[in-house]
Amino acid sequence: MKFLVYFFVFSFGLIVGSFLNCVIYRLSKKESFLKNRSYCPRCKHTLKWQDLIPILSFLILKGKCRYCKKSISPQCPLVEFATGSLFIIIIFQNLDSLFSTPFIFWFLNICFLFLVSSFLIIIFVYDLKHYIIPDRVIYPAILASCVWYLISSIFFSSHTKYYILNTIYSGFGAAFFFLVIVLLTREKGMGMGDVKLAFFMGLLLGFPNILVALFLSFFLGAVIGIILIITGKKTFKSEVPFGPFLVTGTFLALFFGERIISFYFRVLLL
Repeated sequence: MKFLVYFFVFSFGLIVGSFLNCVIYRLSKKESFLKNRSYCPRCKHTLKWQDLIPILSFLILKGKCRYCKKSISPQCPLVEFATGSLFIIIIFQNLDSLFSTPFIFWFLNICFLFLVSSFLIIIFVYDLKHYIIPDRVIYPAILASCVWYLISSIFFSSHTKYYILNTIYSGFGAAFFFLVIVLLTREKGMGMGDVKLAFFMGLLLGFPNILVALFLSFFLGAVIGIILIITGKKTFKSEVPFGPFLVTGTFLALFFGERIISFYFRVLLL
């Protein structure tokens, strides 16, 4: 039974991932991703249904467009696979709670996690490619979090005040921390997009998981930055997008934050 659930969720994630690729591309072109059919970004030929099967079409076509024979970006299958995998992790971590919470709340919580994960994937890829975090993505992500708090308060009204205050303080605290960095570096190290993303991270994770996310983000950023400098791909003056590291830290804190905190205190108390 669980296998069928995971298979369905993974398949659904692949489909969502295919849509996210469309969103990422059309955002850069300032086109609507809700209108018009998908097309090849090279030859502009309208794609048929057999060209749009997640991952499978890429493999069958050997990574090339059926019409112009030019290479298809590996981003397409990677985003599809990543989305499907993240959706499985979300279900895996929340499947047991299905029997201890009202079904409608469980279902809405899963939908919310799927939605914010999709936003984060778009931010990861878009910032990696274009060195900017689009407002058209981060603002809806923040709005979705606020709406979710209102919905969840219906089910857990006794914890609403603490829950909302915790996330609000975390959001503004993280945003203020990044704002200070932006002002001190005059936007050479980070931009306002990172400030907005940090605010969203705080809303999503709350305290203390936001600390875990920020620590992991800076740690990963430092490690990857050193590797890029050593390999000669970047210099100390090169610009490196920080959004992907923030997104990675967010996912790690979201899925493993409590375990990381517990491990930290166990090591601290040794």
